[in-house]
Amino acid sequence: MTPVPPVTPVPGSSTGSAAPVPSLEVAGLAFAYPDGHQALFGVDFTVGRGERVALLGPNGAGKTTLVLHLNGILTAGAGTVTVAGLPVGRQHMAEIRRKVGIVFQDPDDQLFMPSVREDVAFGPASAGLRGPELEARVRTALEQVGMAAFADRPPHHLSFGQRRRVAVATVLAMEPEILVLDEPSSNLDPASRRELADILRSLDVTVLMVTHDLPYALELCPRALILSEGVIAADGRTGELLSDDDLMREHRLELPFGFDPRSVTMGA
Repeated sequence: MTPVPPVTPVPGSSTGSAAPVPSLEVAGLAFAYPDGHQALFGVDFTVGRGERVALLGPNGAGKTTLVLHLNGILTAGAGTVTVAGLPVGRQHMAEIRRKVGIVFQDPDDQLFMPSVREDVAFGPASAGLRGPELEARVRTALEQVGMAAFADRPPHHLSFGQRRRVAVATVLAMEPEILVLDEPSSNLDPASRRELADILRSLDVTVLMVTHDLPYALELCPRALILSEGVIAADGRTGELLSDDDLMREHRLELPFGFDPRSVTMGA
């Protein structure tokens, strides 16, 4: 494991004399599938409120297995996962699944209603929200992703980038604390990629972004975790990790040809 100094949370995270409750704490998380394949071997990390963190690693590192533990889709392994102070388990499962919103790589996995408005309303309505409060929740979520003008459109009439933004809105409508994004930049044209980045920077939520798009991780996430062979191999500032040639080579991570993370100046 490569030791890296702790990272200061990004602006927008909680501050004060008393230490705020982290959005996410993972301690000693280990998991084996029924066929005996061990995917996680003891994962430990903490994500503070308001941080944007990239989860990087080669295929087969255990990233999907880890993400599925964050809202209780997978359980029964060793270790603990705590979301906003609540342990992930049967007792708090409904609240955990409201607090942790997962946006899947393919937006069509999340969009199935006749209109954008109905898709975004589905989660809050299922949770019991009705009337003007539900309408306000839907309107706010669509405004956050710049899709309010498309509320009455069928999702399948939208471009791929627009559908991805609506998929984000379906999660934001639940007012989550943590937004987990699976390969958010995949299949996006450059304009859609930039628009989504602007949206993600504007959100007042904790972001965990699972991605192979290393320049996108550098653009959006001040901090990165490298998950390799079921353990956290490195945790630190994204630019520093991506600039460590030996670390990158060891964990089979490759930057696009000609891209130098050292040449990128990160904003606040």
